[in-house]
Amino acid sequence: MAYPEITLSEETIHNPKEPRHFMRVKPVPRTVRVYRGGKMIAESDNALRVTELGKDMYDPIFYLPKEDIIVPLIPIDGKTTHCPLKGDASYFTLDETDEEIAWTYEAAFDFSKIINGLIAFYPDQVVTEEVGASS
Repeated sequence: MAYPEITLSEETIHNPKEPRHFMRVKPVPRTVRVYRGGKMIAESDNALRVTELGKDMYDPIFYLPKEDIIVPLIPIDGKTTHCPLKGDASYFTLDETDEEIAWTYEAAFDFSKIINGLIAFYPDQVVTEEVGASS
């Protein structure tokens, strides 16, 4: 399939097999706090905001370092998915319900390695806020 001429930011990460599938990763210049049921479950000064265009323009997602997660996340055994832009994801719950709350790419593709090992939360499962001054 021939692709039309596309001029894109050099700061985007592209799926090498489909240049129209890409993401932009930017550091968040504020503290990111994540809440579930009114309880803070994560706080980070090193979060990344990922905006992705694939089959749709997806809402931005925050990715946080594991050390900034306050509560224990329980891996969901056997639950994985594949993204042609990021790699294979594994999933987490907060309790024995196996309700998915977060995911990670432990072995992201080399071209997406900036998100490798970071934790992302489902926006409909948590409340996320940015606090503090922009740098």
